[in-house]
Amino acid sequence: MTHSKEIFSAIAIALTFIGFLPYTVSILRGTVRPHVFSWIIWSVATMVVFFAQLDGKGGVGAWPTGLSGLVTILIAVLAHLKRGDTAITRWDWIFFVMALSSLPFWYYTEDPLWAVIILTVVDTLGFGPTIRRTYHHPHSESLMFYSLFTTRNLISIFALETYSVTTILFPAVVAATCLLFVVMAMIRRRSLAR
Repeated sequence: MTHSKEIFSAIAIALTFIGFLPYTVSILRGTVRPHVFSWIIWSVATMVVFFAQLDGKGGVGAWPTGLSGLVTILIAVLAHLKRGDTAITRWDWIFFVMALSSLPFWYYTEDPLWAVIILTVVDTLGFGPTIRRTYHHPHSESLMFYSLFTTRNLISIFALETYSVTTILFPAVVAATCLLFVVMAMIRRRSLAR
């Protein structure tokens, strides 16, 4: 059983690299313009969820989350350095402040489950600026990247050594949010092509 968990974890980690490598190259080339607010929120939330998953006995299934958190920090830095999206609206600030203001609550709960619940909400709010920008500029993001991360998060669930709300909630919600984001962007691309 443990051997299969390690295989699923390795696949999820490979998909992390497969997704992030071309995405990073696209940022450096200027063909993808990530929203810096989203990536800051995602990097903080993902790293804290990683530690909560470890505390919740997620085992090797938490490794893809930890790796993703580290790479997400890199993307946040690149988004800032490359000025990924300089059009920051009032709604972007609202999402940003709501997401970051809820982070201290996980600390006071002293419970990995509540940390994961709160950080899953934070991570979902982090999609706000990216959804807003992509709705208006549907070609500004890589749909392949978000499709890979839908798959990666689903596979990382199979890699978890313990199944509980603490270990499953975050990757399940991220997978669903990525999928909905891809569907929204595809619909917008088609509507603008007409």
